[in-house]
Amino acid sequence: MDILIRQELNEEYNTTEEIVKRAFLHEEYSDKKEHVLINRIRKSEAFIPELSLVALNQDKNIVGHILLSKIKIVDGNKAVHSLALAPVSVAPDYQKKGIGSQLIHAALKNAKEHGFSSVIVLGHKDYYPKFGFKPASLWNIRAPFEVPDEVFMALELTKNSLENVQGVVQYSKSFSE
Repeated sequence: MDILIRQELNEEYNTTEEIVKRAFLHEEYSDKKEHVLINRIRKSEAFIPELSLVALNQDKNIVGHILLSKIKIVDGNKAVHSLALAPVSVAPDYQKKGIGSQLIHAALKNAKEHGFSSVIVLGHKDYYPKFGFKPASLWNIRAPFEVPDEVFMALELTKNSLENVQGVVQYSKSFSE
């Protein structure tokens, strides 16, 4: 499908949140509040406007969104900066057409270009590995909550960037408000 991916604009926030809300409406493993999470992240220190991307269809309507935000991997008094991929959303009528994959590829490329070296995701064990994600436990990186090992994953944007990193992921407060 022919789509354009670009940075989200401030005036599109409400439209984007509505797309996100609709995208998760019938998802089994959703609390149906992903749009609220995006709103909170945008107001936090974790927000990186350049890593909030939208997908536009041929009519220039928003049909998808992805957000990467700042997190830390903390081990005692040592902290390493990373990114959280959360959430990626595609409007129901546009799902299963490769738009989510295009958004993920664009966001990861953008993150690397902005100097970030790793990304953490809590997501489907069969979906995210095709982008290079592996269980975070391979680096002894853990979630701050109980979660199955195979759904908590990490990706090195730069080769060996997680080699000497371990610890617990510390999400911004916007994830727990």
